[in-house]
Amino acid sequence: MKNNKILVQNTEVSIKQHEKVDFISLTDIARAKNPDEPKDVVKNWLRSKTTIEFLGLWEYINNPFFKGVEFDSFKNEAGSNSFTMSPTRWIEKTSAIGIISKAGRYGGTYAHKDIAFEFASWISAEFKLFLIKEFQRLKEDEIQTKSLEWDLSRSLSKINYKIHTDAIKEHLLPRTINKPKESFIYANEADLLNVALFGMTSKEWREANKDKDGNVRDYASVEQLIVLSNLESINAELIKQDLPQNERLVKLNQTAIAQMKSLINNPTLKNLAGK
Repeated sequence: MKNNKILVQNTEVSIKQHEKVDFISLTDIARAKNPDEPKDVVKNWLRSKTTIEFLGLWEYINNPFFKGVEFDSFKNEAGSNSFTMSPTRWIEKTSAIGIISKAGRYGGTYAHKDIAFEFASWISAEFKLFLIKEFQRLKEDEIQTKSLEWDLSRSLSKINYKIHTDAIKEHLLPRTINKPKESFIYANEADLLNVALFGMTSKEWREANKDKDGNVRDYASVEQLIVLSNLESINAELIKQDLPQNERLVKLNQTAIAQMKSLINNPTLKNLAGK
């Protein structure tokens, strides 16, 4: 996922996803206190006993692999003049997951938002409040954008659902049929559209994407969902014409290819989808 940036009191703060969770740049937050040496700010914060206790508690709650023995050692040493700590040392010694750190030009130290807000509070209460406000604004904008696109996509894909299922029931299902058989035919017709548009059945997609939740249609683009909506209507008409399924598949696939070519570079659709 591409990094997001928010502006907090004239300080640009990066946000990226790690393991599908938002992590906020501690390095960027530290620049609000010391623009020249942000790493030193983070290290000074990590020297505090209060910080170590907070980080340890967060890991105990969220990380089943957190190394408590190493943490106890750090907690006992924290706060003393000789105690030093860096993000890398904390991560390596305790197997912490709340902070991630990478060296290099595009690296930096990032933390789960709970930890980032705690760090921002150490910088200043005012900065923390503005950080939370801007972070919430970003999340609300993302939710609104995704909601609008999702509503549009799903509405378009469902517009002809009743027509489609009614046609299947009227022209494919025997008058006296049990529910399991009815369900099988509906699934069969749904997969006909999946193959025509996506080139695979729902089962084939799930087997190829075991790390994802949902189904192939949940990951479809706006263009694909528009075509899918059209295919449902077209398939319903083809069913009424008593066309065999294999012939319908060829026609639906040809239609899907032609419509996708028209939609992919359509500037009006791109603006509508917020691309």
